[in-house]
Amino acid sequence: MGKEFPLQLFWELLSYGDILLKSIAEVKNAPNLNHDQLLIEISSLIEDGKRRIAREFNSTLVLLNWLIGSRINQAVLGDVRAEYGEQIIDRLAEQLTLKYGKGYSRPNLFRMLRFAKLFPEKEIVSTLSRQLSWSHLMLCCSIEDALKRDFYTQMCGIERWSVRILKGKIDNMLFERTALSKKPDAVIRQQLQHTKETGELSPDLVFHDPCFLNFTGLKDAYSEADLESAILNQITEFIQELGTDFCFVARQKRMSTNNKDRYLDLLFFHRRLRRLIAIELKLTSFEPEHKGQMEWYLRWLDKNERCQGEEKPLGIILCASKDQEDVEYLELDASGIHVAQYLTELPPKAILEEKLKTAITVAKEHYLKLELNNPNTLIEDFEA
Repeated sequence: MGKEFPLQLFWELLSYGDILLKSIAEVKNAPNLNHDQLLIEISSLIEDGKRRIAREFNSTLVLLNWLIGSRINQAVLGDVRAEYGEQIIDRLAEQLTLKYGKGYSRPNLFRMLRFAKLFPEKEIVSTLSRQLSWSHLMLCCSIEDALKRDFYTQMCGIERWSVRILKGKIDNMLFERTALSKKPDAVIRQQLQHTKETGELSPDLVFHDPCFLNFTGLKDAYSEADLESAILNQITEFIQELGTDFCFVARQKRMSTNNKDRYLDLLFFHRRLRRLIAIELKLTSFEPEHKGQMEWYLRWLDKNERCQGEEKPLGIILCASKDQEDVEYLELDASGIHVAQYLTELPPKAILEEKLKTAITVAKEHYLKLELNNPNTLIEDFEA
């Protein structure tokens, strides 16, 4: 038996039909239109139509699956026996699969049920359905931690990650590497809520540590110039690691005074932060004097390159290693500087997980001490 055609999709197609007819009329009335141009314009119409249909189909599918999951949840909610709920789903799966196909198998019905439980508000689901596919949402639903799940859901929608990229970000523990993950849960919750309401990103959501540069293929001995060249040769992968809103501006950006020229390794612009981002590469461990160098770069950029409507430039120092205690003494947040270790070869995942877990625990304990000494610390940190 065939699947029922979604009514919402029908109206979308009808609306698109009107647009298509109007466009055809414009093409028909265009004087001296050659065949190649006609082919280009009609191909464009077809591609646009395919995109519209795909978007509407995805939105309808997500909402339908949420409605099914919600209805199942209502049916089993009143009975505390786990086996009762499983019996209902087993029977439904058998009947629906026979009638509509394998899309309504037992595992898929349980996925719909989990989706409805994790995202109980229809308005939020409606918004997500226009941003993420069902495959995206199933990956997000596989994440147990609510804050981490919220992070990936929002960042995926904002940066428009493909399913493959989202899976890679989760596997590479992007959340655990962000500056945000090292803040208290209350601050994380506030920032994610702010992003959800405004669509704005904070530096804590954008910057992360360590930074994975394994795509460069560099091993053993290499120079800063080698590292810089390798990054630029793989600029797509580098931007994917940093974040899709980063735009490359310059390499070896010259900054001049009356008596001296200085050169910044890499200069980027971040669209959503509306800031220039200065990046300096260090093959050595981070040293306190690196702060002074970056502060000079940022002040020069602020005075000579910052355009109207932009925020103050920020800096990233990518170094081979760092002493976290050194970094904390310098209070780099106030200077708009982020220090991150880069890795050209990735350690085993278990070692990375343990290292990040320890870093997050230490950072949260540090914030707890600050909060005990100054109860307004959390509010100040969020507002900053």
